[in-house]
Amino acid sequence: MRRNTHREGSPKATEDAVQITAPATSTNAPTTRSLPLSVRFPALPWIAALLTMVFWASSFVVIRDAAAHFNPGAMALLRCLAAAAVLSLWMLFRRPRFPSSIRAWLIVALWGVAWFAAYVVVLNAAEHSIDAGTASMIVNIAPLIIAVFAGLVLREGLPWRLLLGILISLGGIGLITAASFTGVITIGGLVLSLVAAVLYAACVLLQKHFLSREDSVTVTWLGILAGTVACLVFTPSLIAEVAAAPIGITLQVVYLGVVPTAIAFNLWGFAIRVLPAGLLSSSSLLVPAIVVLLSWIILAEVPPPLAAAGGVLCLVGAACAIGPQIVGSLRASAKRSD
Repeated sequence: MRRNTHREGSPKATEDAVQITAPATSTNAPTTRSLPLSVRFPALPWIAALLTMVFWASSFVVIRDAAAHFNPGAMALLRCLAAAAVLSLWMLFRRPRFPSSIRAWLIVALWGVAWFAAYVVVLNAAEHSIDAGTASMIVNIAPLIIAVFAGLVLREGLPWRLLLGILISLGGIGLITAASFTGVITIGGLVLSLVAAVLYAACVLLQKHFLSREDSVTVTWLGILAGTVACLVFTPSLIAEVAAAPIGITLQVVYLGVVPTAIAFNLWGFAIRVLPAGLLSSSSLLVPAIVVLLSWIILAEVPPPLAAAGGVLCLVGAACAIGPQIVGSLRASAKRSD
């Protein structure tokens, strides 16, 4: 065995030590670029979630006009076709990472049919037999269902601020509903709205528990394809209604497929991989307030005082439920940038 003849601390010994240790340091030390985006930029999942809420809120404004020309099934099919076309085109340039097991494939198919077919059709049908504001209020009990289930079963916890914020926002949604109530209400509409709320909650929990480790873009694409296949039974009515509807209304439904579905659900899929389901779903309590604001800006509909007060309550409730986490993420992002 060859002995090191250089004395400790000599220039030659120091040079040898650097040559020995340098490769190990450069190989093992993690670089910033190798970390996931959500770690490098902690605020990014919340930005994705808030953009999702804006896009979903815009769909309520569009559906108001389109519902008079398309039945629930035909609208769901056209929406899915538009979303599937956009994401399939994207997949030509982005290599999909398919689910890793048969079980995951089955769950993706179930999730896609429930989210993009059943939920959309049921909600659209509910709004044909019940006031849209009332339907929205009932559907928005879903975040409460998700928070309780995720807290108790998925062990995400039940922070008092989260529950208080949800209850405050539900009060605000009630005020918005009272301000816009038109008197159109049926037992069937109430039941359909409750079914939509349960489907909403089940799909979010299913995605969080079983699919959050899969590639979110591929899962969204496959889910939309599954929903499209399930909606093909509405093809005859879609053909007839596209022929009769104004081109502007048809393009509005296509918009529903491109923005609130293809883009928004990919943003949602990114966010739910990182954030707790109960906390993330609470951000949807912002939607009624955003709808009031968009209706004011886009449709020049000045909200009644009661609706404006309800919108403020929704914002206060959301701030209570998710505000501290958003602020914490922004501070973490600011520290990383420093």
